[in-house]
Amino acid sequence: MNSLHSIAFYNLENFFNTVDDPNTFDEDFTPSGKYAWSKTRFRKKTYKLATVIANIAKDETQKVPVLLGVAEVENRFVLEELTKSKPIQDVNYQIIHYDSPDERGIDVAVLYDPKYFEVAHSEAIPIKIEDEKGEIDATRDGLYVRGLLNNEEVHVFVCHWPSRRGDSESTNYKRVQAAKQMTSFIENNEAISENSKIIIMGDFNDGPANESIEKYLVTNRFYNPFESLKDIARGSLNYNEEWILFDQIIISHNFLRTEKNKNSFKEANIFDKHFLKEFEGKHEGNPFRTYKGKRYLGGYSDHFPVYILLKYC
Repeated sequence: MNSLHSIAFYNLENFFNTVDDPNTFDEDFTPSGKYAWSKTRFRKKTYKLATVIANIAKDETQKVPVLLGVAEVENRFVLEELTKSKPIQDVNYQIIHYDSPDERGIDVAVLYDPKYFEVAHSEAIPIKIEDEKGEIDATRDGLYVRGLLNNEEVHVFVCHWPSRRGDSESTNYKRVQAAKQMTSFIENNEAISENSKIIIMGDFNDGPANESIEKYLVTNRFYNPFESLKDIARGSLNYNEEWILFDQIIISHNFLRTEKNKNSFKEANIFDKHFLKEFEGKHEGNPFRTYKGKRYLGGYSDHFPVYILLKYC
């Protein structure tokens, strides 16, 4: 019997709790901070994010994503609150999360449905960015998870590469270094063979045609289905009224083969339903985010989720 499953990635945009962590720069997201981040606002955002997750690719699969990579989460607590939220509480999502050295205290993580995915191994992947002075810039770790998806071994990587703060050209070397380190980890991992099935997902802060992705990450063994989704009228986020596709899911070529009792690629898409968008004003159609500047909007995220559909025969 054929069945469809979705694998998704979602940047949750500053998904912080309300408690100040003295070891990170999270003061803005506290009740007395710049954003007046309260328990009420946290609960509202948690419910909204859970609502989104409950609906990703539901039209196609009639279920939630079996694997979901997320970015911009502060800690395990916010993930536990998310998985307990009413829209997805019955899924029994399990959490894979490691604290990373990012100065703001934001990390990547994986939520998975244990009915379809069984974890064998997981670990954080340190991403060490060296500047022109040889100094190390702390950034988000990557995440590696090996497990069985519908009883077939897959290797999953989740990334959130350094931002373009300043400008894209002066920060390009950071994302190139991140890509090289991720590729090196894959190539030197003894558990990964030439025939292994691999999924790399994340907010790369670069598009499919940028150097870090096209030259250093998507090697001969990989296929980037989001390259065909580049469109001036559509993307996973909008900056200065320009659509951008920083959020992508990249797969090894062997997902393109249809084999019995195997997972195979069907299609890729951006989950940009109308309810996720600003519905009026100058920014109508853009992702409905939590804040615009310091003004509280009460939306979801400044990113749309992205997903791929896998067919299991």
